[in-house]
Amino acid sequence: MATRAGQKKRPSLATQVVIALALGLAAGIFFGELTAPLKGVGKAFILLLQMTVLPYIMLSLITGLGHLNYREVKSLGLKVGSLLLLSWGLAFVAILVMPLAYPALETASFFSTSLVKVPESVNFLELFIPSNPFHALANNLVPAVVLFSVAVGIALIGLEPKDGLLDNLTILNRAMARVTQFVSQLTPIGVFAIVASAAGTMGLEELGRLQVYLLTYVAMALVLGLWVLPALITSFTPLTYAQVIGTTRDVLITAFATGSALIVLPLLIERSKELLRQSQLSTEETEATVEVIVPAFTSFPKIGTLFPMSFVLFAGWFGGSTVSMTQYPTLITVGLPSFFGSVNTAIPFLLDLLRIPVDLFQLYLATTVVTQRFGVLLTTINNLVLTLLGACAVGGMLTMRWGRLVRNAVITAGIVVLTIGALRAFFTIALDNAYNKNEIIASLQLMRTAGEATVYTSAPPPLPPLEVPGQSRLERIRARNTIRVGYFRDGLPFSYVNAAGDLVGFDIEMAHTLAQDLNAALELVPIEPGKTAQQLNTGYCDIIMSGMAITPQRAQQMAFSQPIYDATVAFIVKDHRRDDFNSRDAVKGLKTLRIAIPNIPYYIAIVKQYLPQAEVIPLRSIKAFFEKNGDAFDALVYSAEAGSAWTLLYPAYSVAIPQPDVLAAPIAYAMARGDEEMVDLINNWLLLKRKIQTVQSLYDYWILGKDTVPKTPRWSVIRDVLHWVK
Repeated sequence: MATRAGQKKRPSLATQVVIALALGLAAGIFFGELTAPLKGVGKAFILLLQMTVLPYIMLSLITGLGHLNYREVKSLGLKVGSLLLLSWGLAFVAILVMPLAYPALETASFFSTSLVKVPESVNFLELFIPSNPFHALANNLVPAVVLFSVAVGIALIGLEPKDGLLDNLTILNRAMARVTQFVSQLTPIGVFAIVASAAGTMGLEELGRLQVYLLTYVAMALVLGLWVLPALITSFTPLTYAQVIGTTRDVLITAFATGSALIVLPLLIERSKELLRQSQLSTEETEATVEVIVPAFTSFPKIGTLFPMSFVLFAGWFGGSTVSMTQYPTLITVGLPSFFGSVNTAIPFLLDLLRIPVDLFQLYLATTVVTQRFGVLLTTINNLVLTLLGACAVGGMLTMRWGRLVRNAVITAGIVVLTIGALRAFFTIALDNAYNKNEIIASLQLMRTAGEATVYTSAPPPLPPLEVPGQSRLERIRARNTIRVGYFRDGLPFSYVNAAGDLVGFDIEMAHTLAQDLNAALELVPIEPGKTAQQLNTGYCDIIMSGMAITPQRAQQMAFSQPIYDATVAFIVKDHRRDDFNSRDAVKGLKTLRIAIPNIPYYIAIVKQYLPQAEVIPLRSIKAFFEKNGDAFDALVYSAEAGSAWTLLYPAYSVAIPQPDVLAAPIAYAMARGDEEMVDLINNWLLLKRKIQTVQSLYDYWILGKDTVPKTPRWSVIRDVLHWVK
C-alpha cells in the first residue's frame, strides 16, 4: 500500500503559511522584543525569493514569444494588448484612488539629513534600454531586462530551426521554477520570522495604521474583482453578470483557496469556452484563440500583479513621506515595467526611487498572507476578461452595449465613492491620530547632568569693569569663576524654555558643558538680536552660544569660532504648498511672493537676488510668523534645522528645500572682536568635543531628534504578565 493506515495527511503549504502567521503573531505578542533577531531570518528568506526572479522573467518572455508566429503576435498584440492596457488603466485608477481612504494625519518631524540629499534623477534611457543586458541583470534593472527579453523572443519567431533552443530554454526555465518551488517550501519559516519580529517590535500605533492598508486593499480588490471586471464583460458581450460569476465560480474559489492563478488556467480555458457557447459566440476561431491567449499572456502583469503597487503609496503615508500627485507619473511609468518581474523586486525598487524607507518592505511581506489571495482573485478574473473579450475581438464579434456600459459606469462610480467614504470615516473614528510631537520637543530635558546655572530672562546686573586694563575675557572668567553666556529667546532648538520652565536646547547644553570644563559657574543672559556686537564688546556677556550664523557684516564686528555645523537654507511653508517650493524652477516660476526672513541684511540681499519677483519682509520674531501669519506670507526663509523644530509645534507647516540649490550657512559662537585668547580656547575646546563625539551626540538629540522619546520595551506576555524577564 502506498500509504499506511491511519497516516496523517500533511497540511497544504497554504495551511502551513496560515499556521505560521498565527504562530508568528502569538510569538510576537508573547516574547515581544525578544523576537527582534528573527528579522535576519526574514531578510534571508526575502533574498532567497529574489534569487531566481530576473532569470525566470527573461526565460519566460523569450520562450513565450518564441513559440508564436508573426500573425499571432500582430493580431494578439493589437487586440488583446489593447485590452491589457485597459486593465492596467483600471488598476492604476484604483491604486491612485485608494489613498483617499487613508485618514488625515497631522505629522511633522525633526530635521533629517535626507532633506538635504539631492535625489538622484531617474535615467529613463538606462532604466528601459539595456546597453549591456548583463549590467541590467546584475543591477536589478527590471524594465531593461523585460525589453531585452521581448526583443529576443520576437527575434526568435522568424528563426529556424528554433525548437531545440526553445526546448532547452523551457527546461532551464522549469529548473528556475523548481528552485522557486523549493524556496516556497520555506515560506512558513520566512512568514513566521517576519511576522514574529514585526509583531514583537512594532508599536501599537503602527499596528493600528497597518489595518488601514489591509482593509483598503481588500475592499478595492473586491470592488474590482466582483463587480468592475465582470461588468466590463457584460458591457461588450451578450453575457449577464449572473452567467459570468455563476459559470466561473468554481475557478475563482479554487484560485482564492490555493493562492495560485496558474493552477486554474486549464479550468479557466474550459469555462471561457463554455461562456462563449452560452452567448452564441463560439466558433472554431474563438475557441482556438482562447487556448492561445491564456498561455501567451501569462508573463504579462495583470491587475492582481499591479495591485501591490498600492503599498508604495501606503508606505509613504505610513512613514510620513506622502507621495505627492506630481510623483504619480514616475510611479506608473517606472512601476509598470518593474512588475513584469517579481513583486518582491519591484516594491523595494519603487520605495527607494521615491525616497521612502526600504525597511517598510518587511511590513509588505507581513501583509501578503492576507493580500496575496485577493491579488490572485483579481488576476484570475483579469485573465477571464482578456480571454473572453480577446477571443471576441479576434473573431470580430465584440459589440459595444451602450446601455449596459453607462449603467455599469454609474453603479461603479457609486460603489467606489461609498467604499472610499465608508473606509475613511471608519479609519478616522477607529484610529487614534492625536498629534503629540509638540509635546515631545516641549518636554525635552538636557541629555547630560548639568551643574547649577543662573538663568536671566531680562537684562542682568552689569558686570564689574575690568580690573586690569587690557584684561582678556578669559582672565575675567577665571577671576570671577563665572562665565556669562548669551542666548536668543525662542531659538528652537538651540535655546528655548521647555514645558517645565527650564532653559534648554543644543547650545544651552553646550554652554553647560563649557562651564563644567572651565570649572566655572554659568550665567545665561538674553541677547537682543540687533545688539549682539554691542553687548559682546561692552562686556555684557563673554560669548554668545545660540545658533548664530556668520555673515560678512557680523565678522567685521565680532570674532567667531570655527563653524560648529552648516545650517541648510530652506523655506518654511504651509503643508499644501510644499511642492511649490521644493525645486528651484517651481519657486522661480511663482509670479508674486511675500517672503518673511529674519532681519539679517546679508541673507535678505541673497534672497532678493535669488527671487527678484518677491517682496522680502524682515521679521523680528520667528514665533510671530507661525502665530500670526495666516496668509500674510507665502514662506519664511530660515534654516531647515531650526525650521523643522518649529514645525513640531506648528504641524500645519513643512520644510521645503529647493533642489538642487542646497545652500548652507555656517553656524558658530560669537565673541568680542580682538579677543584672540578666548577664540583660541573655544576653537580648541570644540575640537576636543568633536573628538569625543559630544557635539555629534547633542546634534543627534536636539536637531535630529534621536532618542528624544524614552524607549520602553514593547508590551509582551513574558515581560508584563509573567514577569519572567526584566
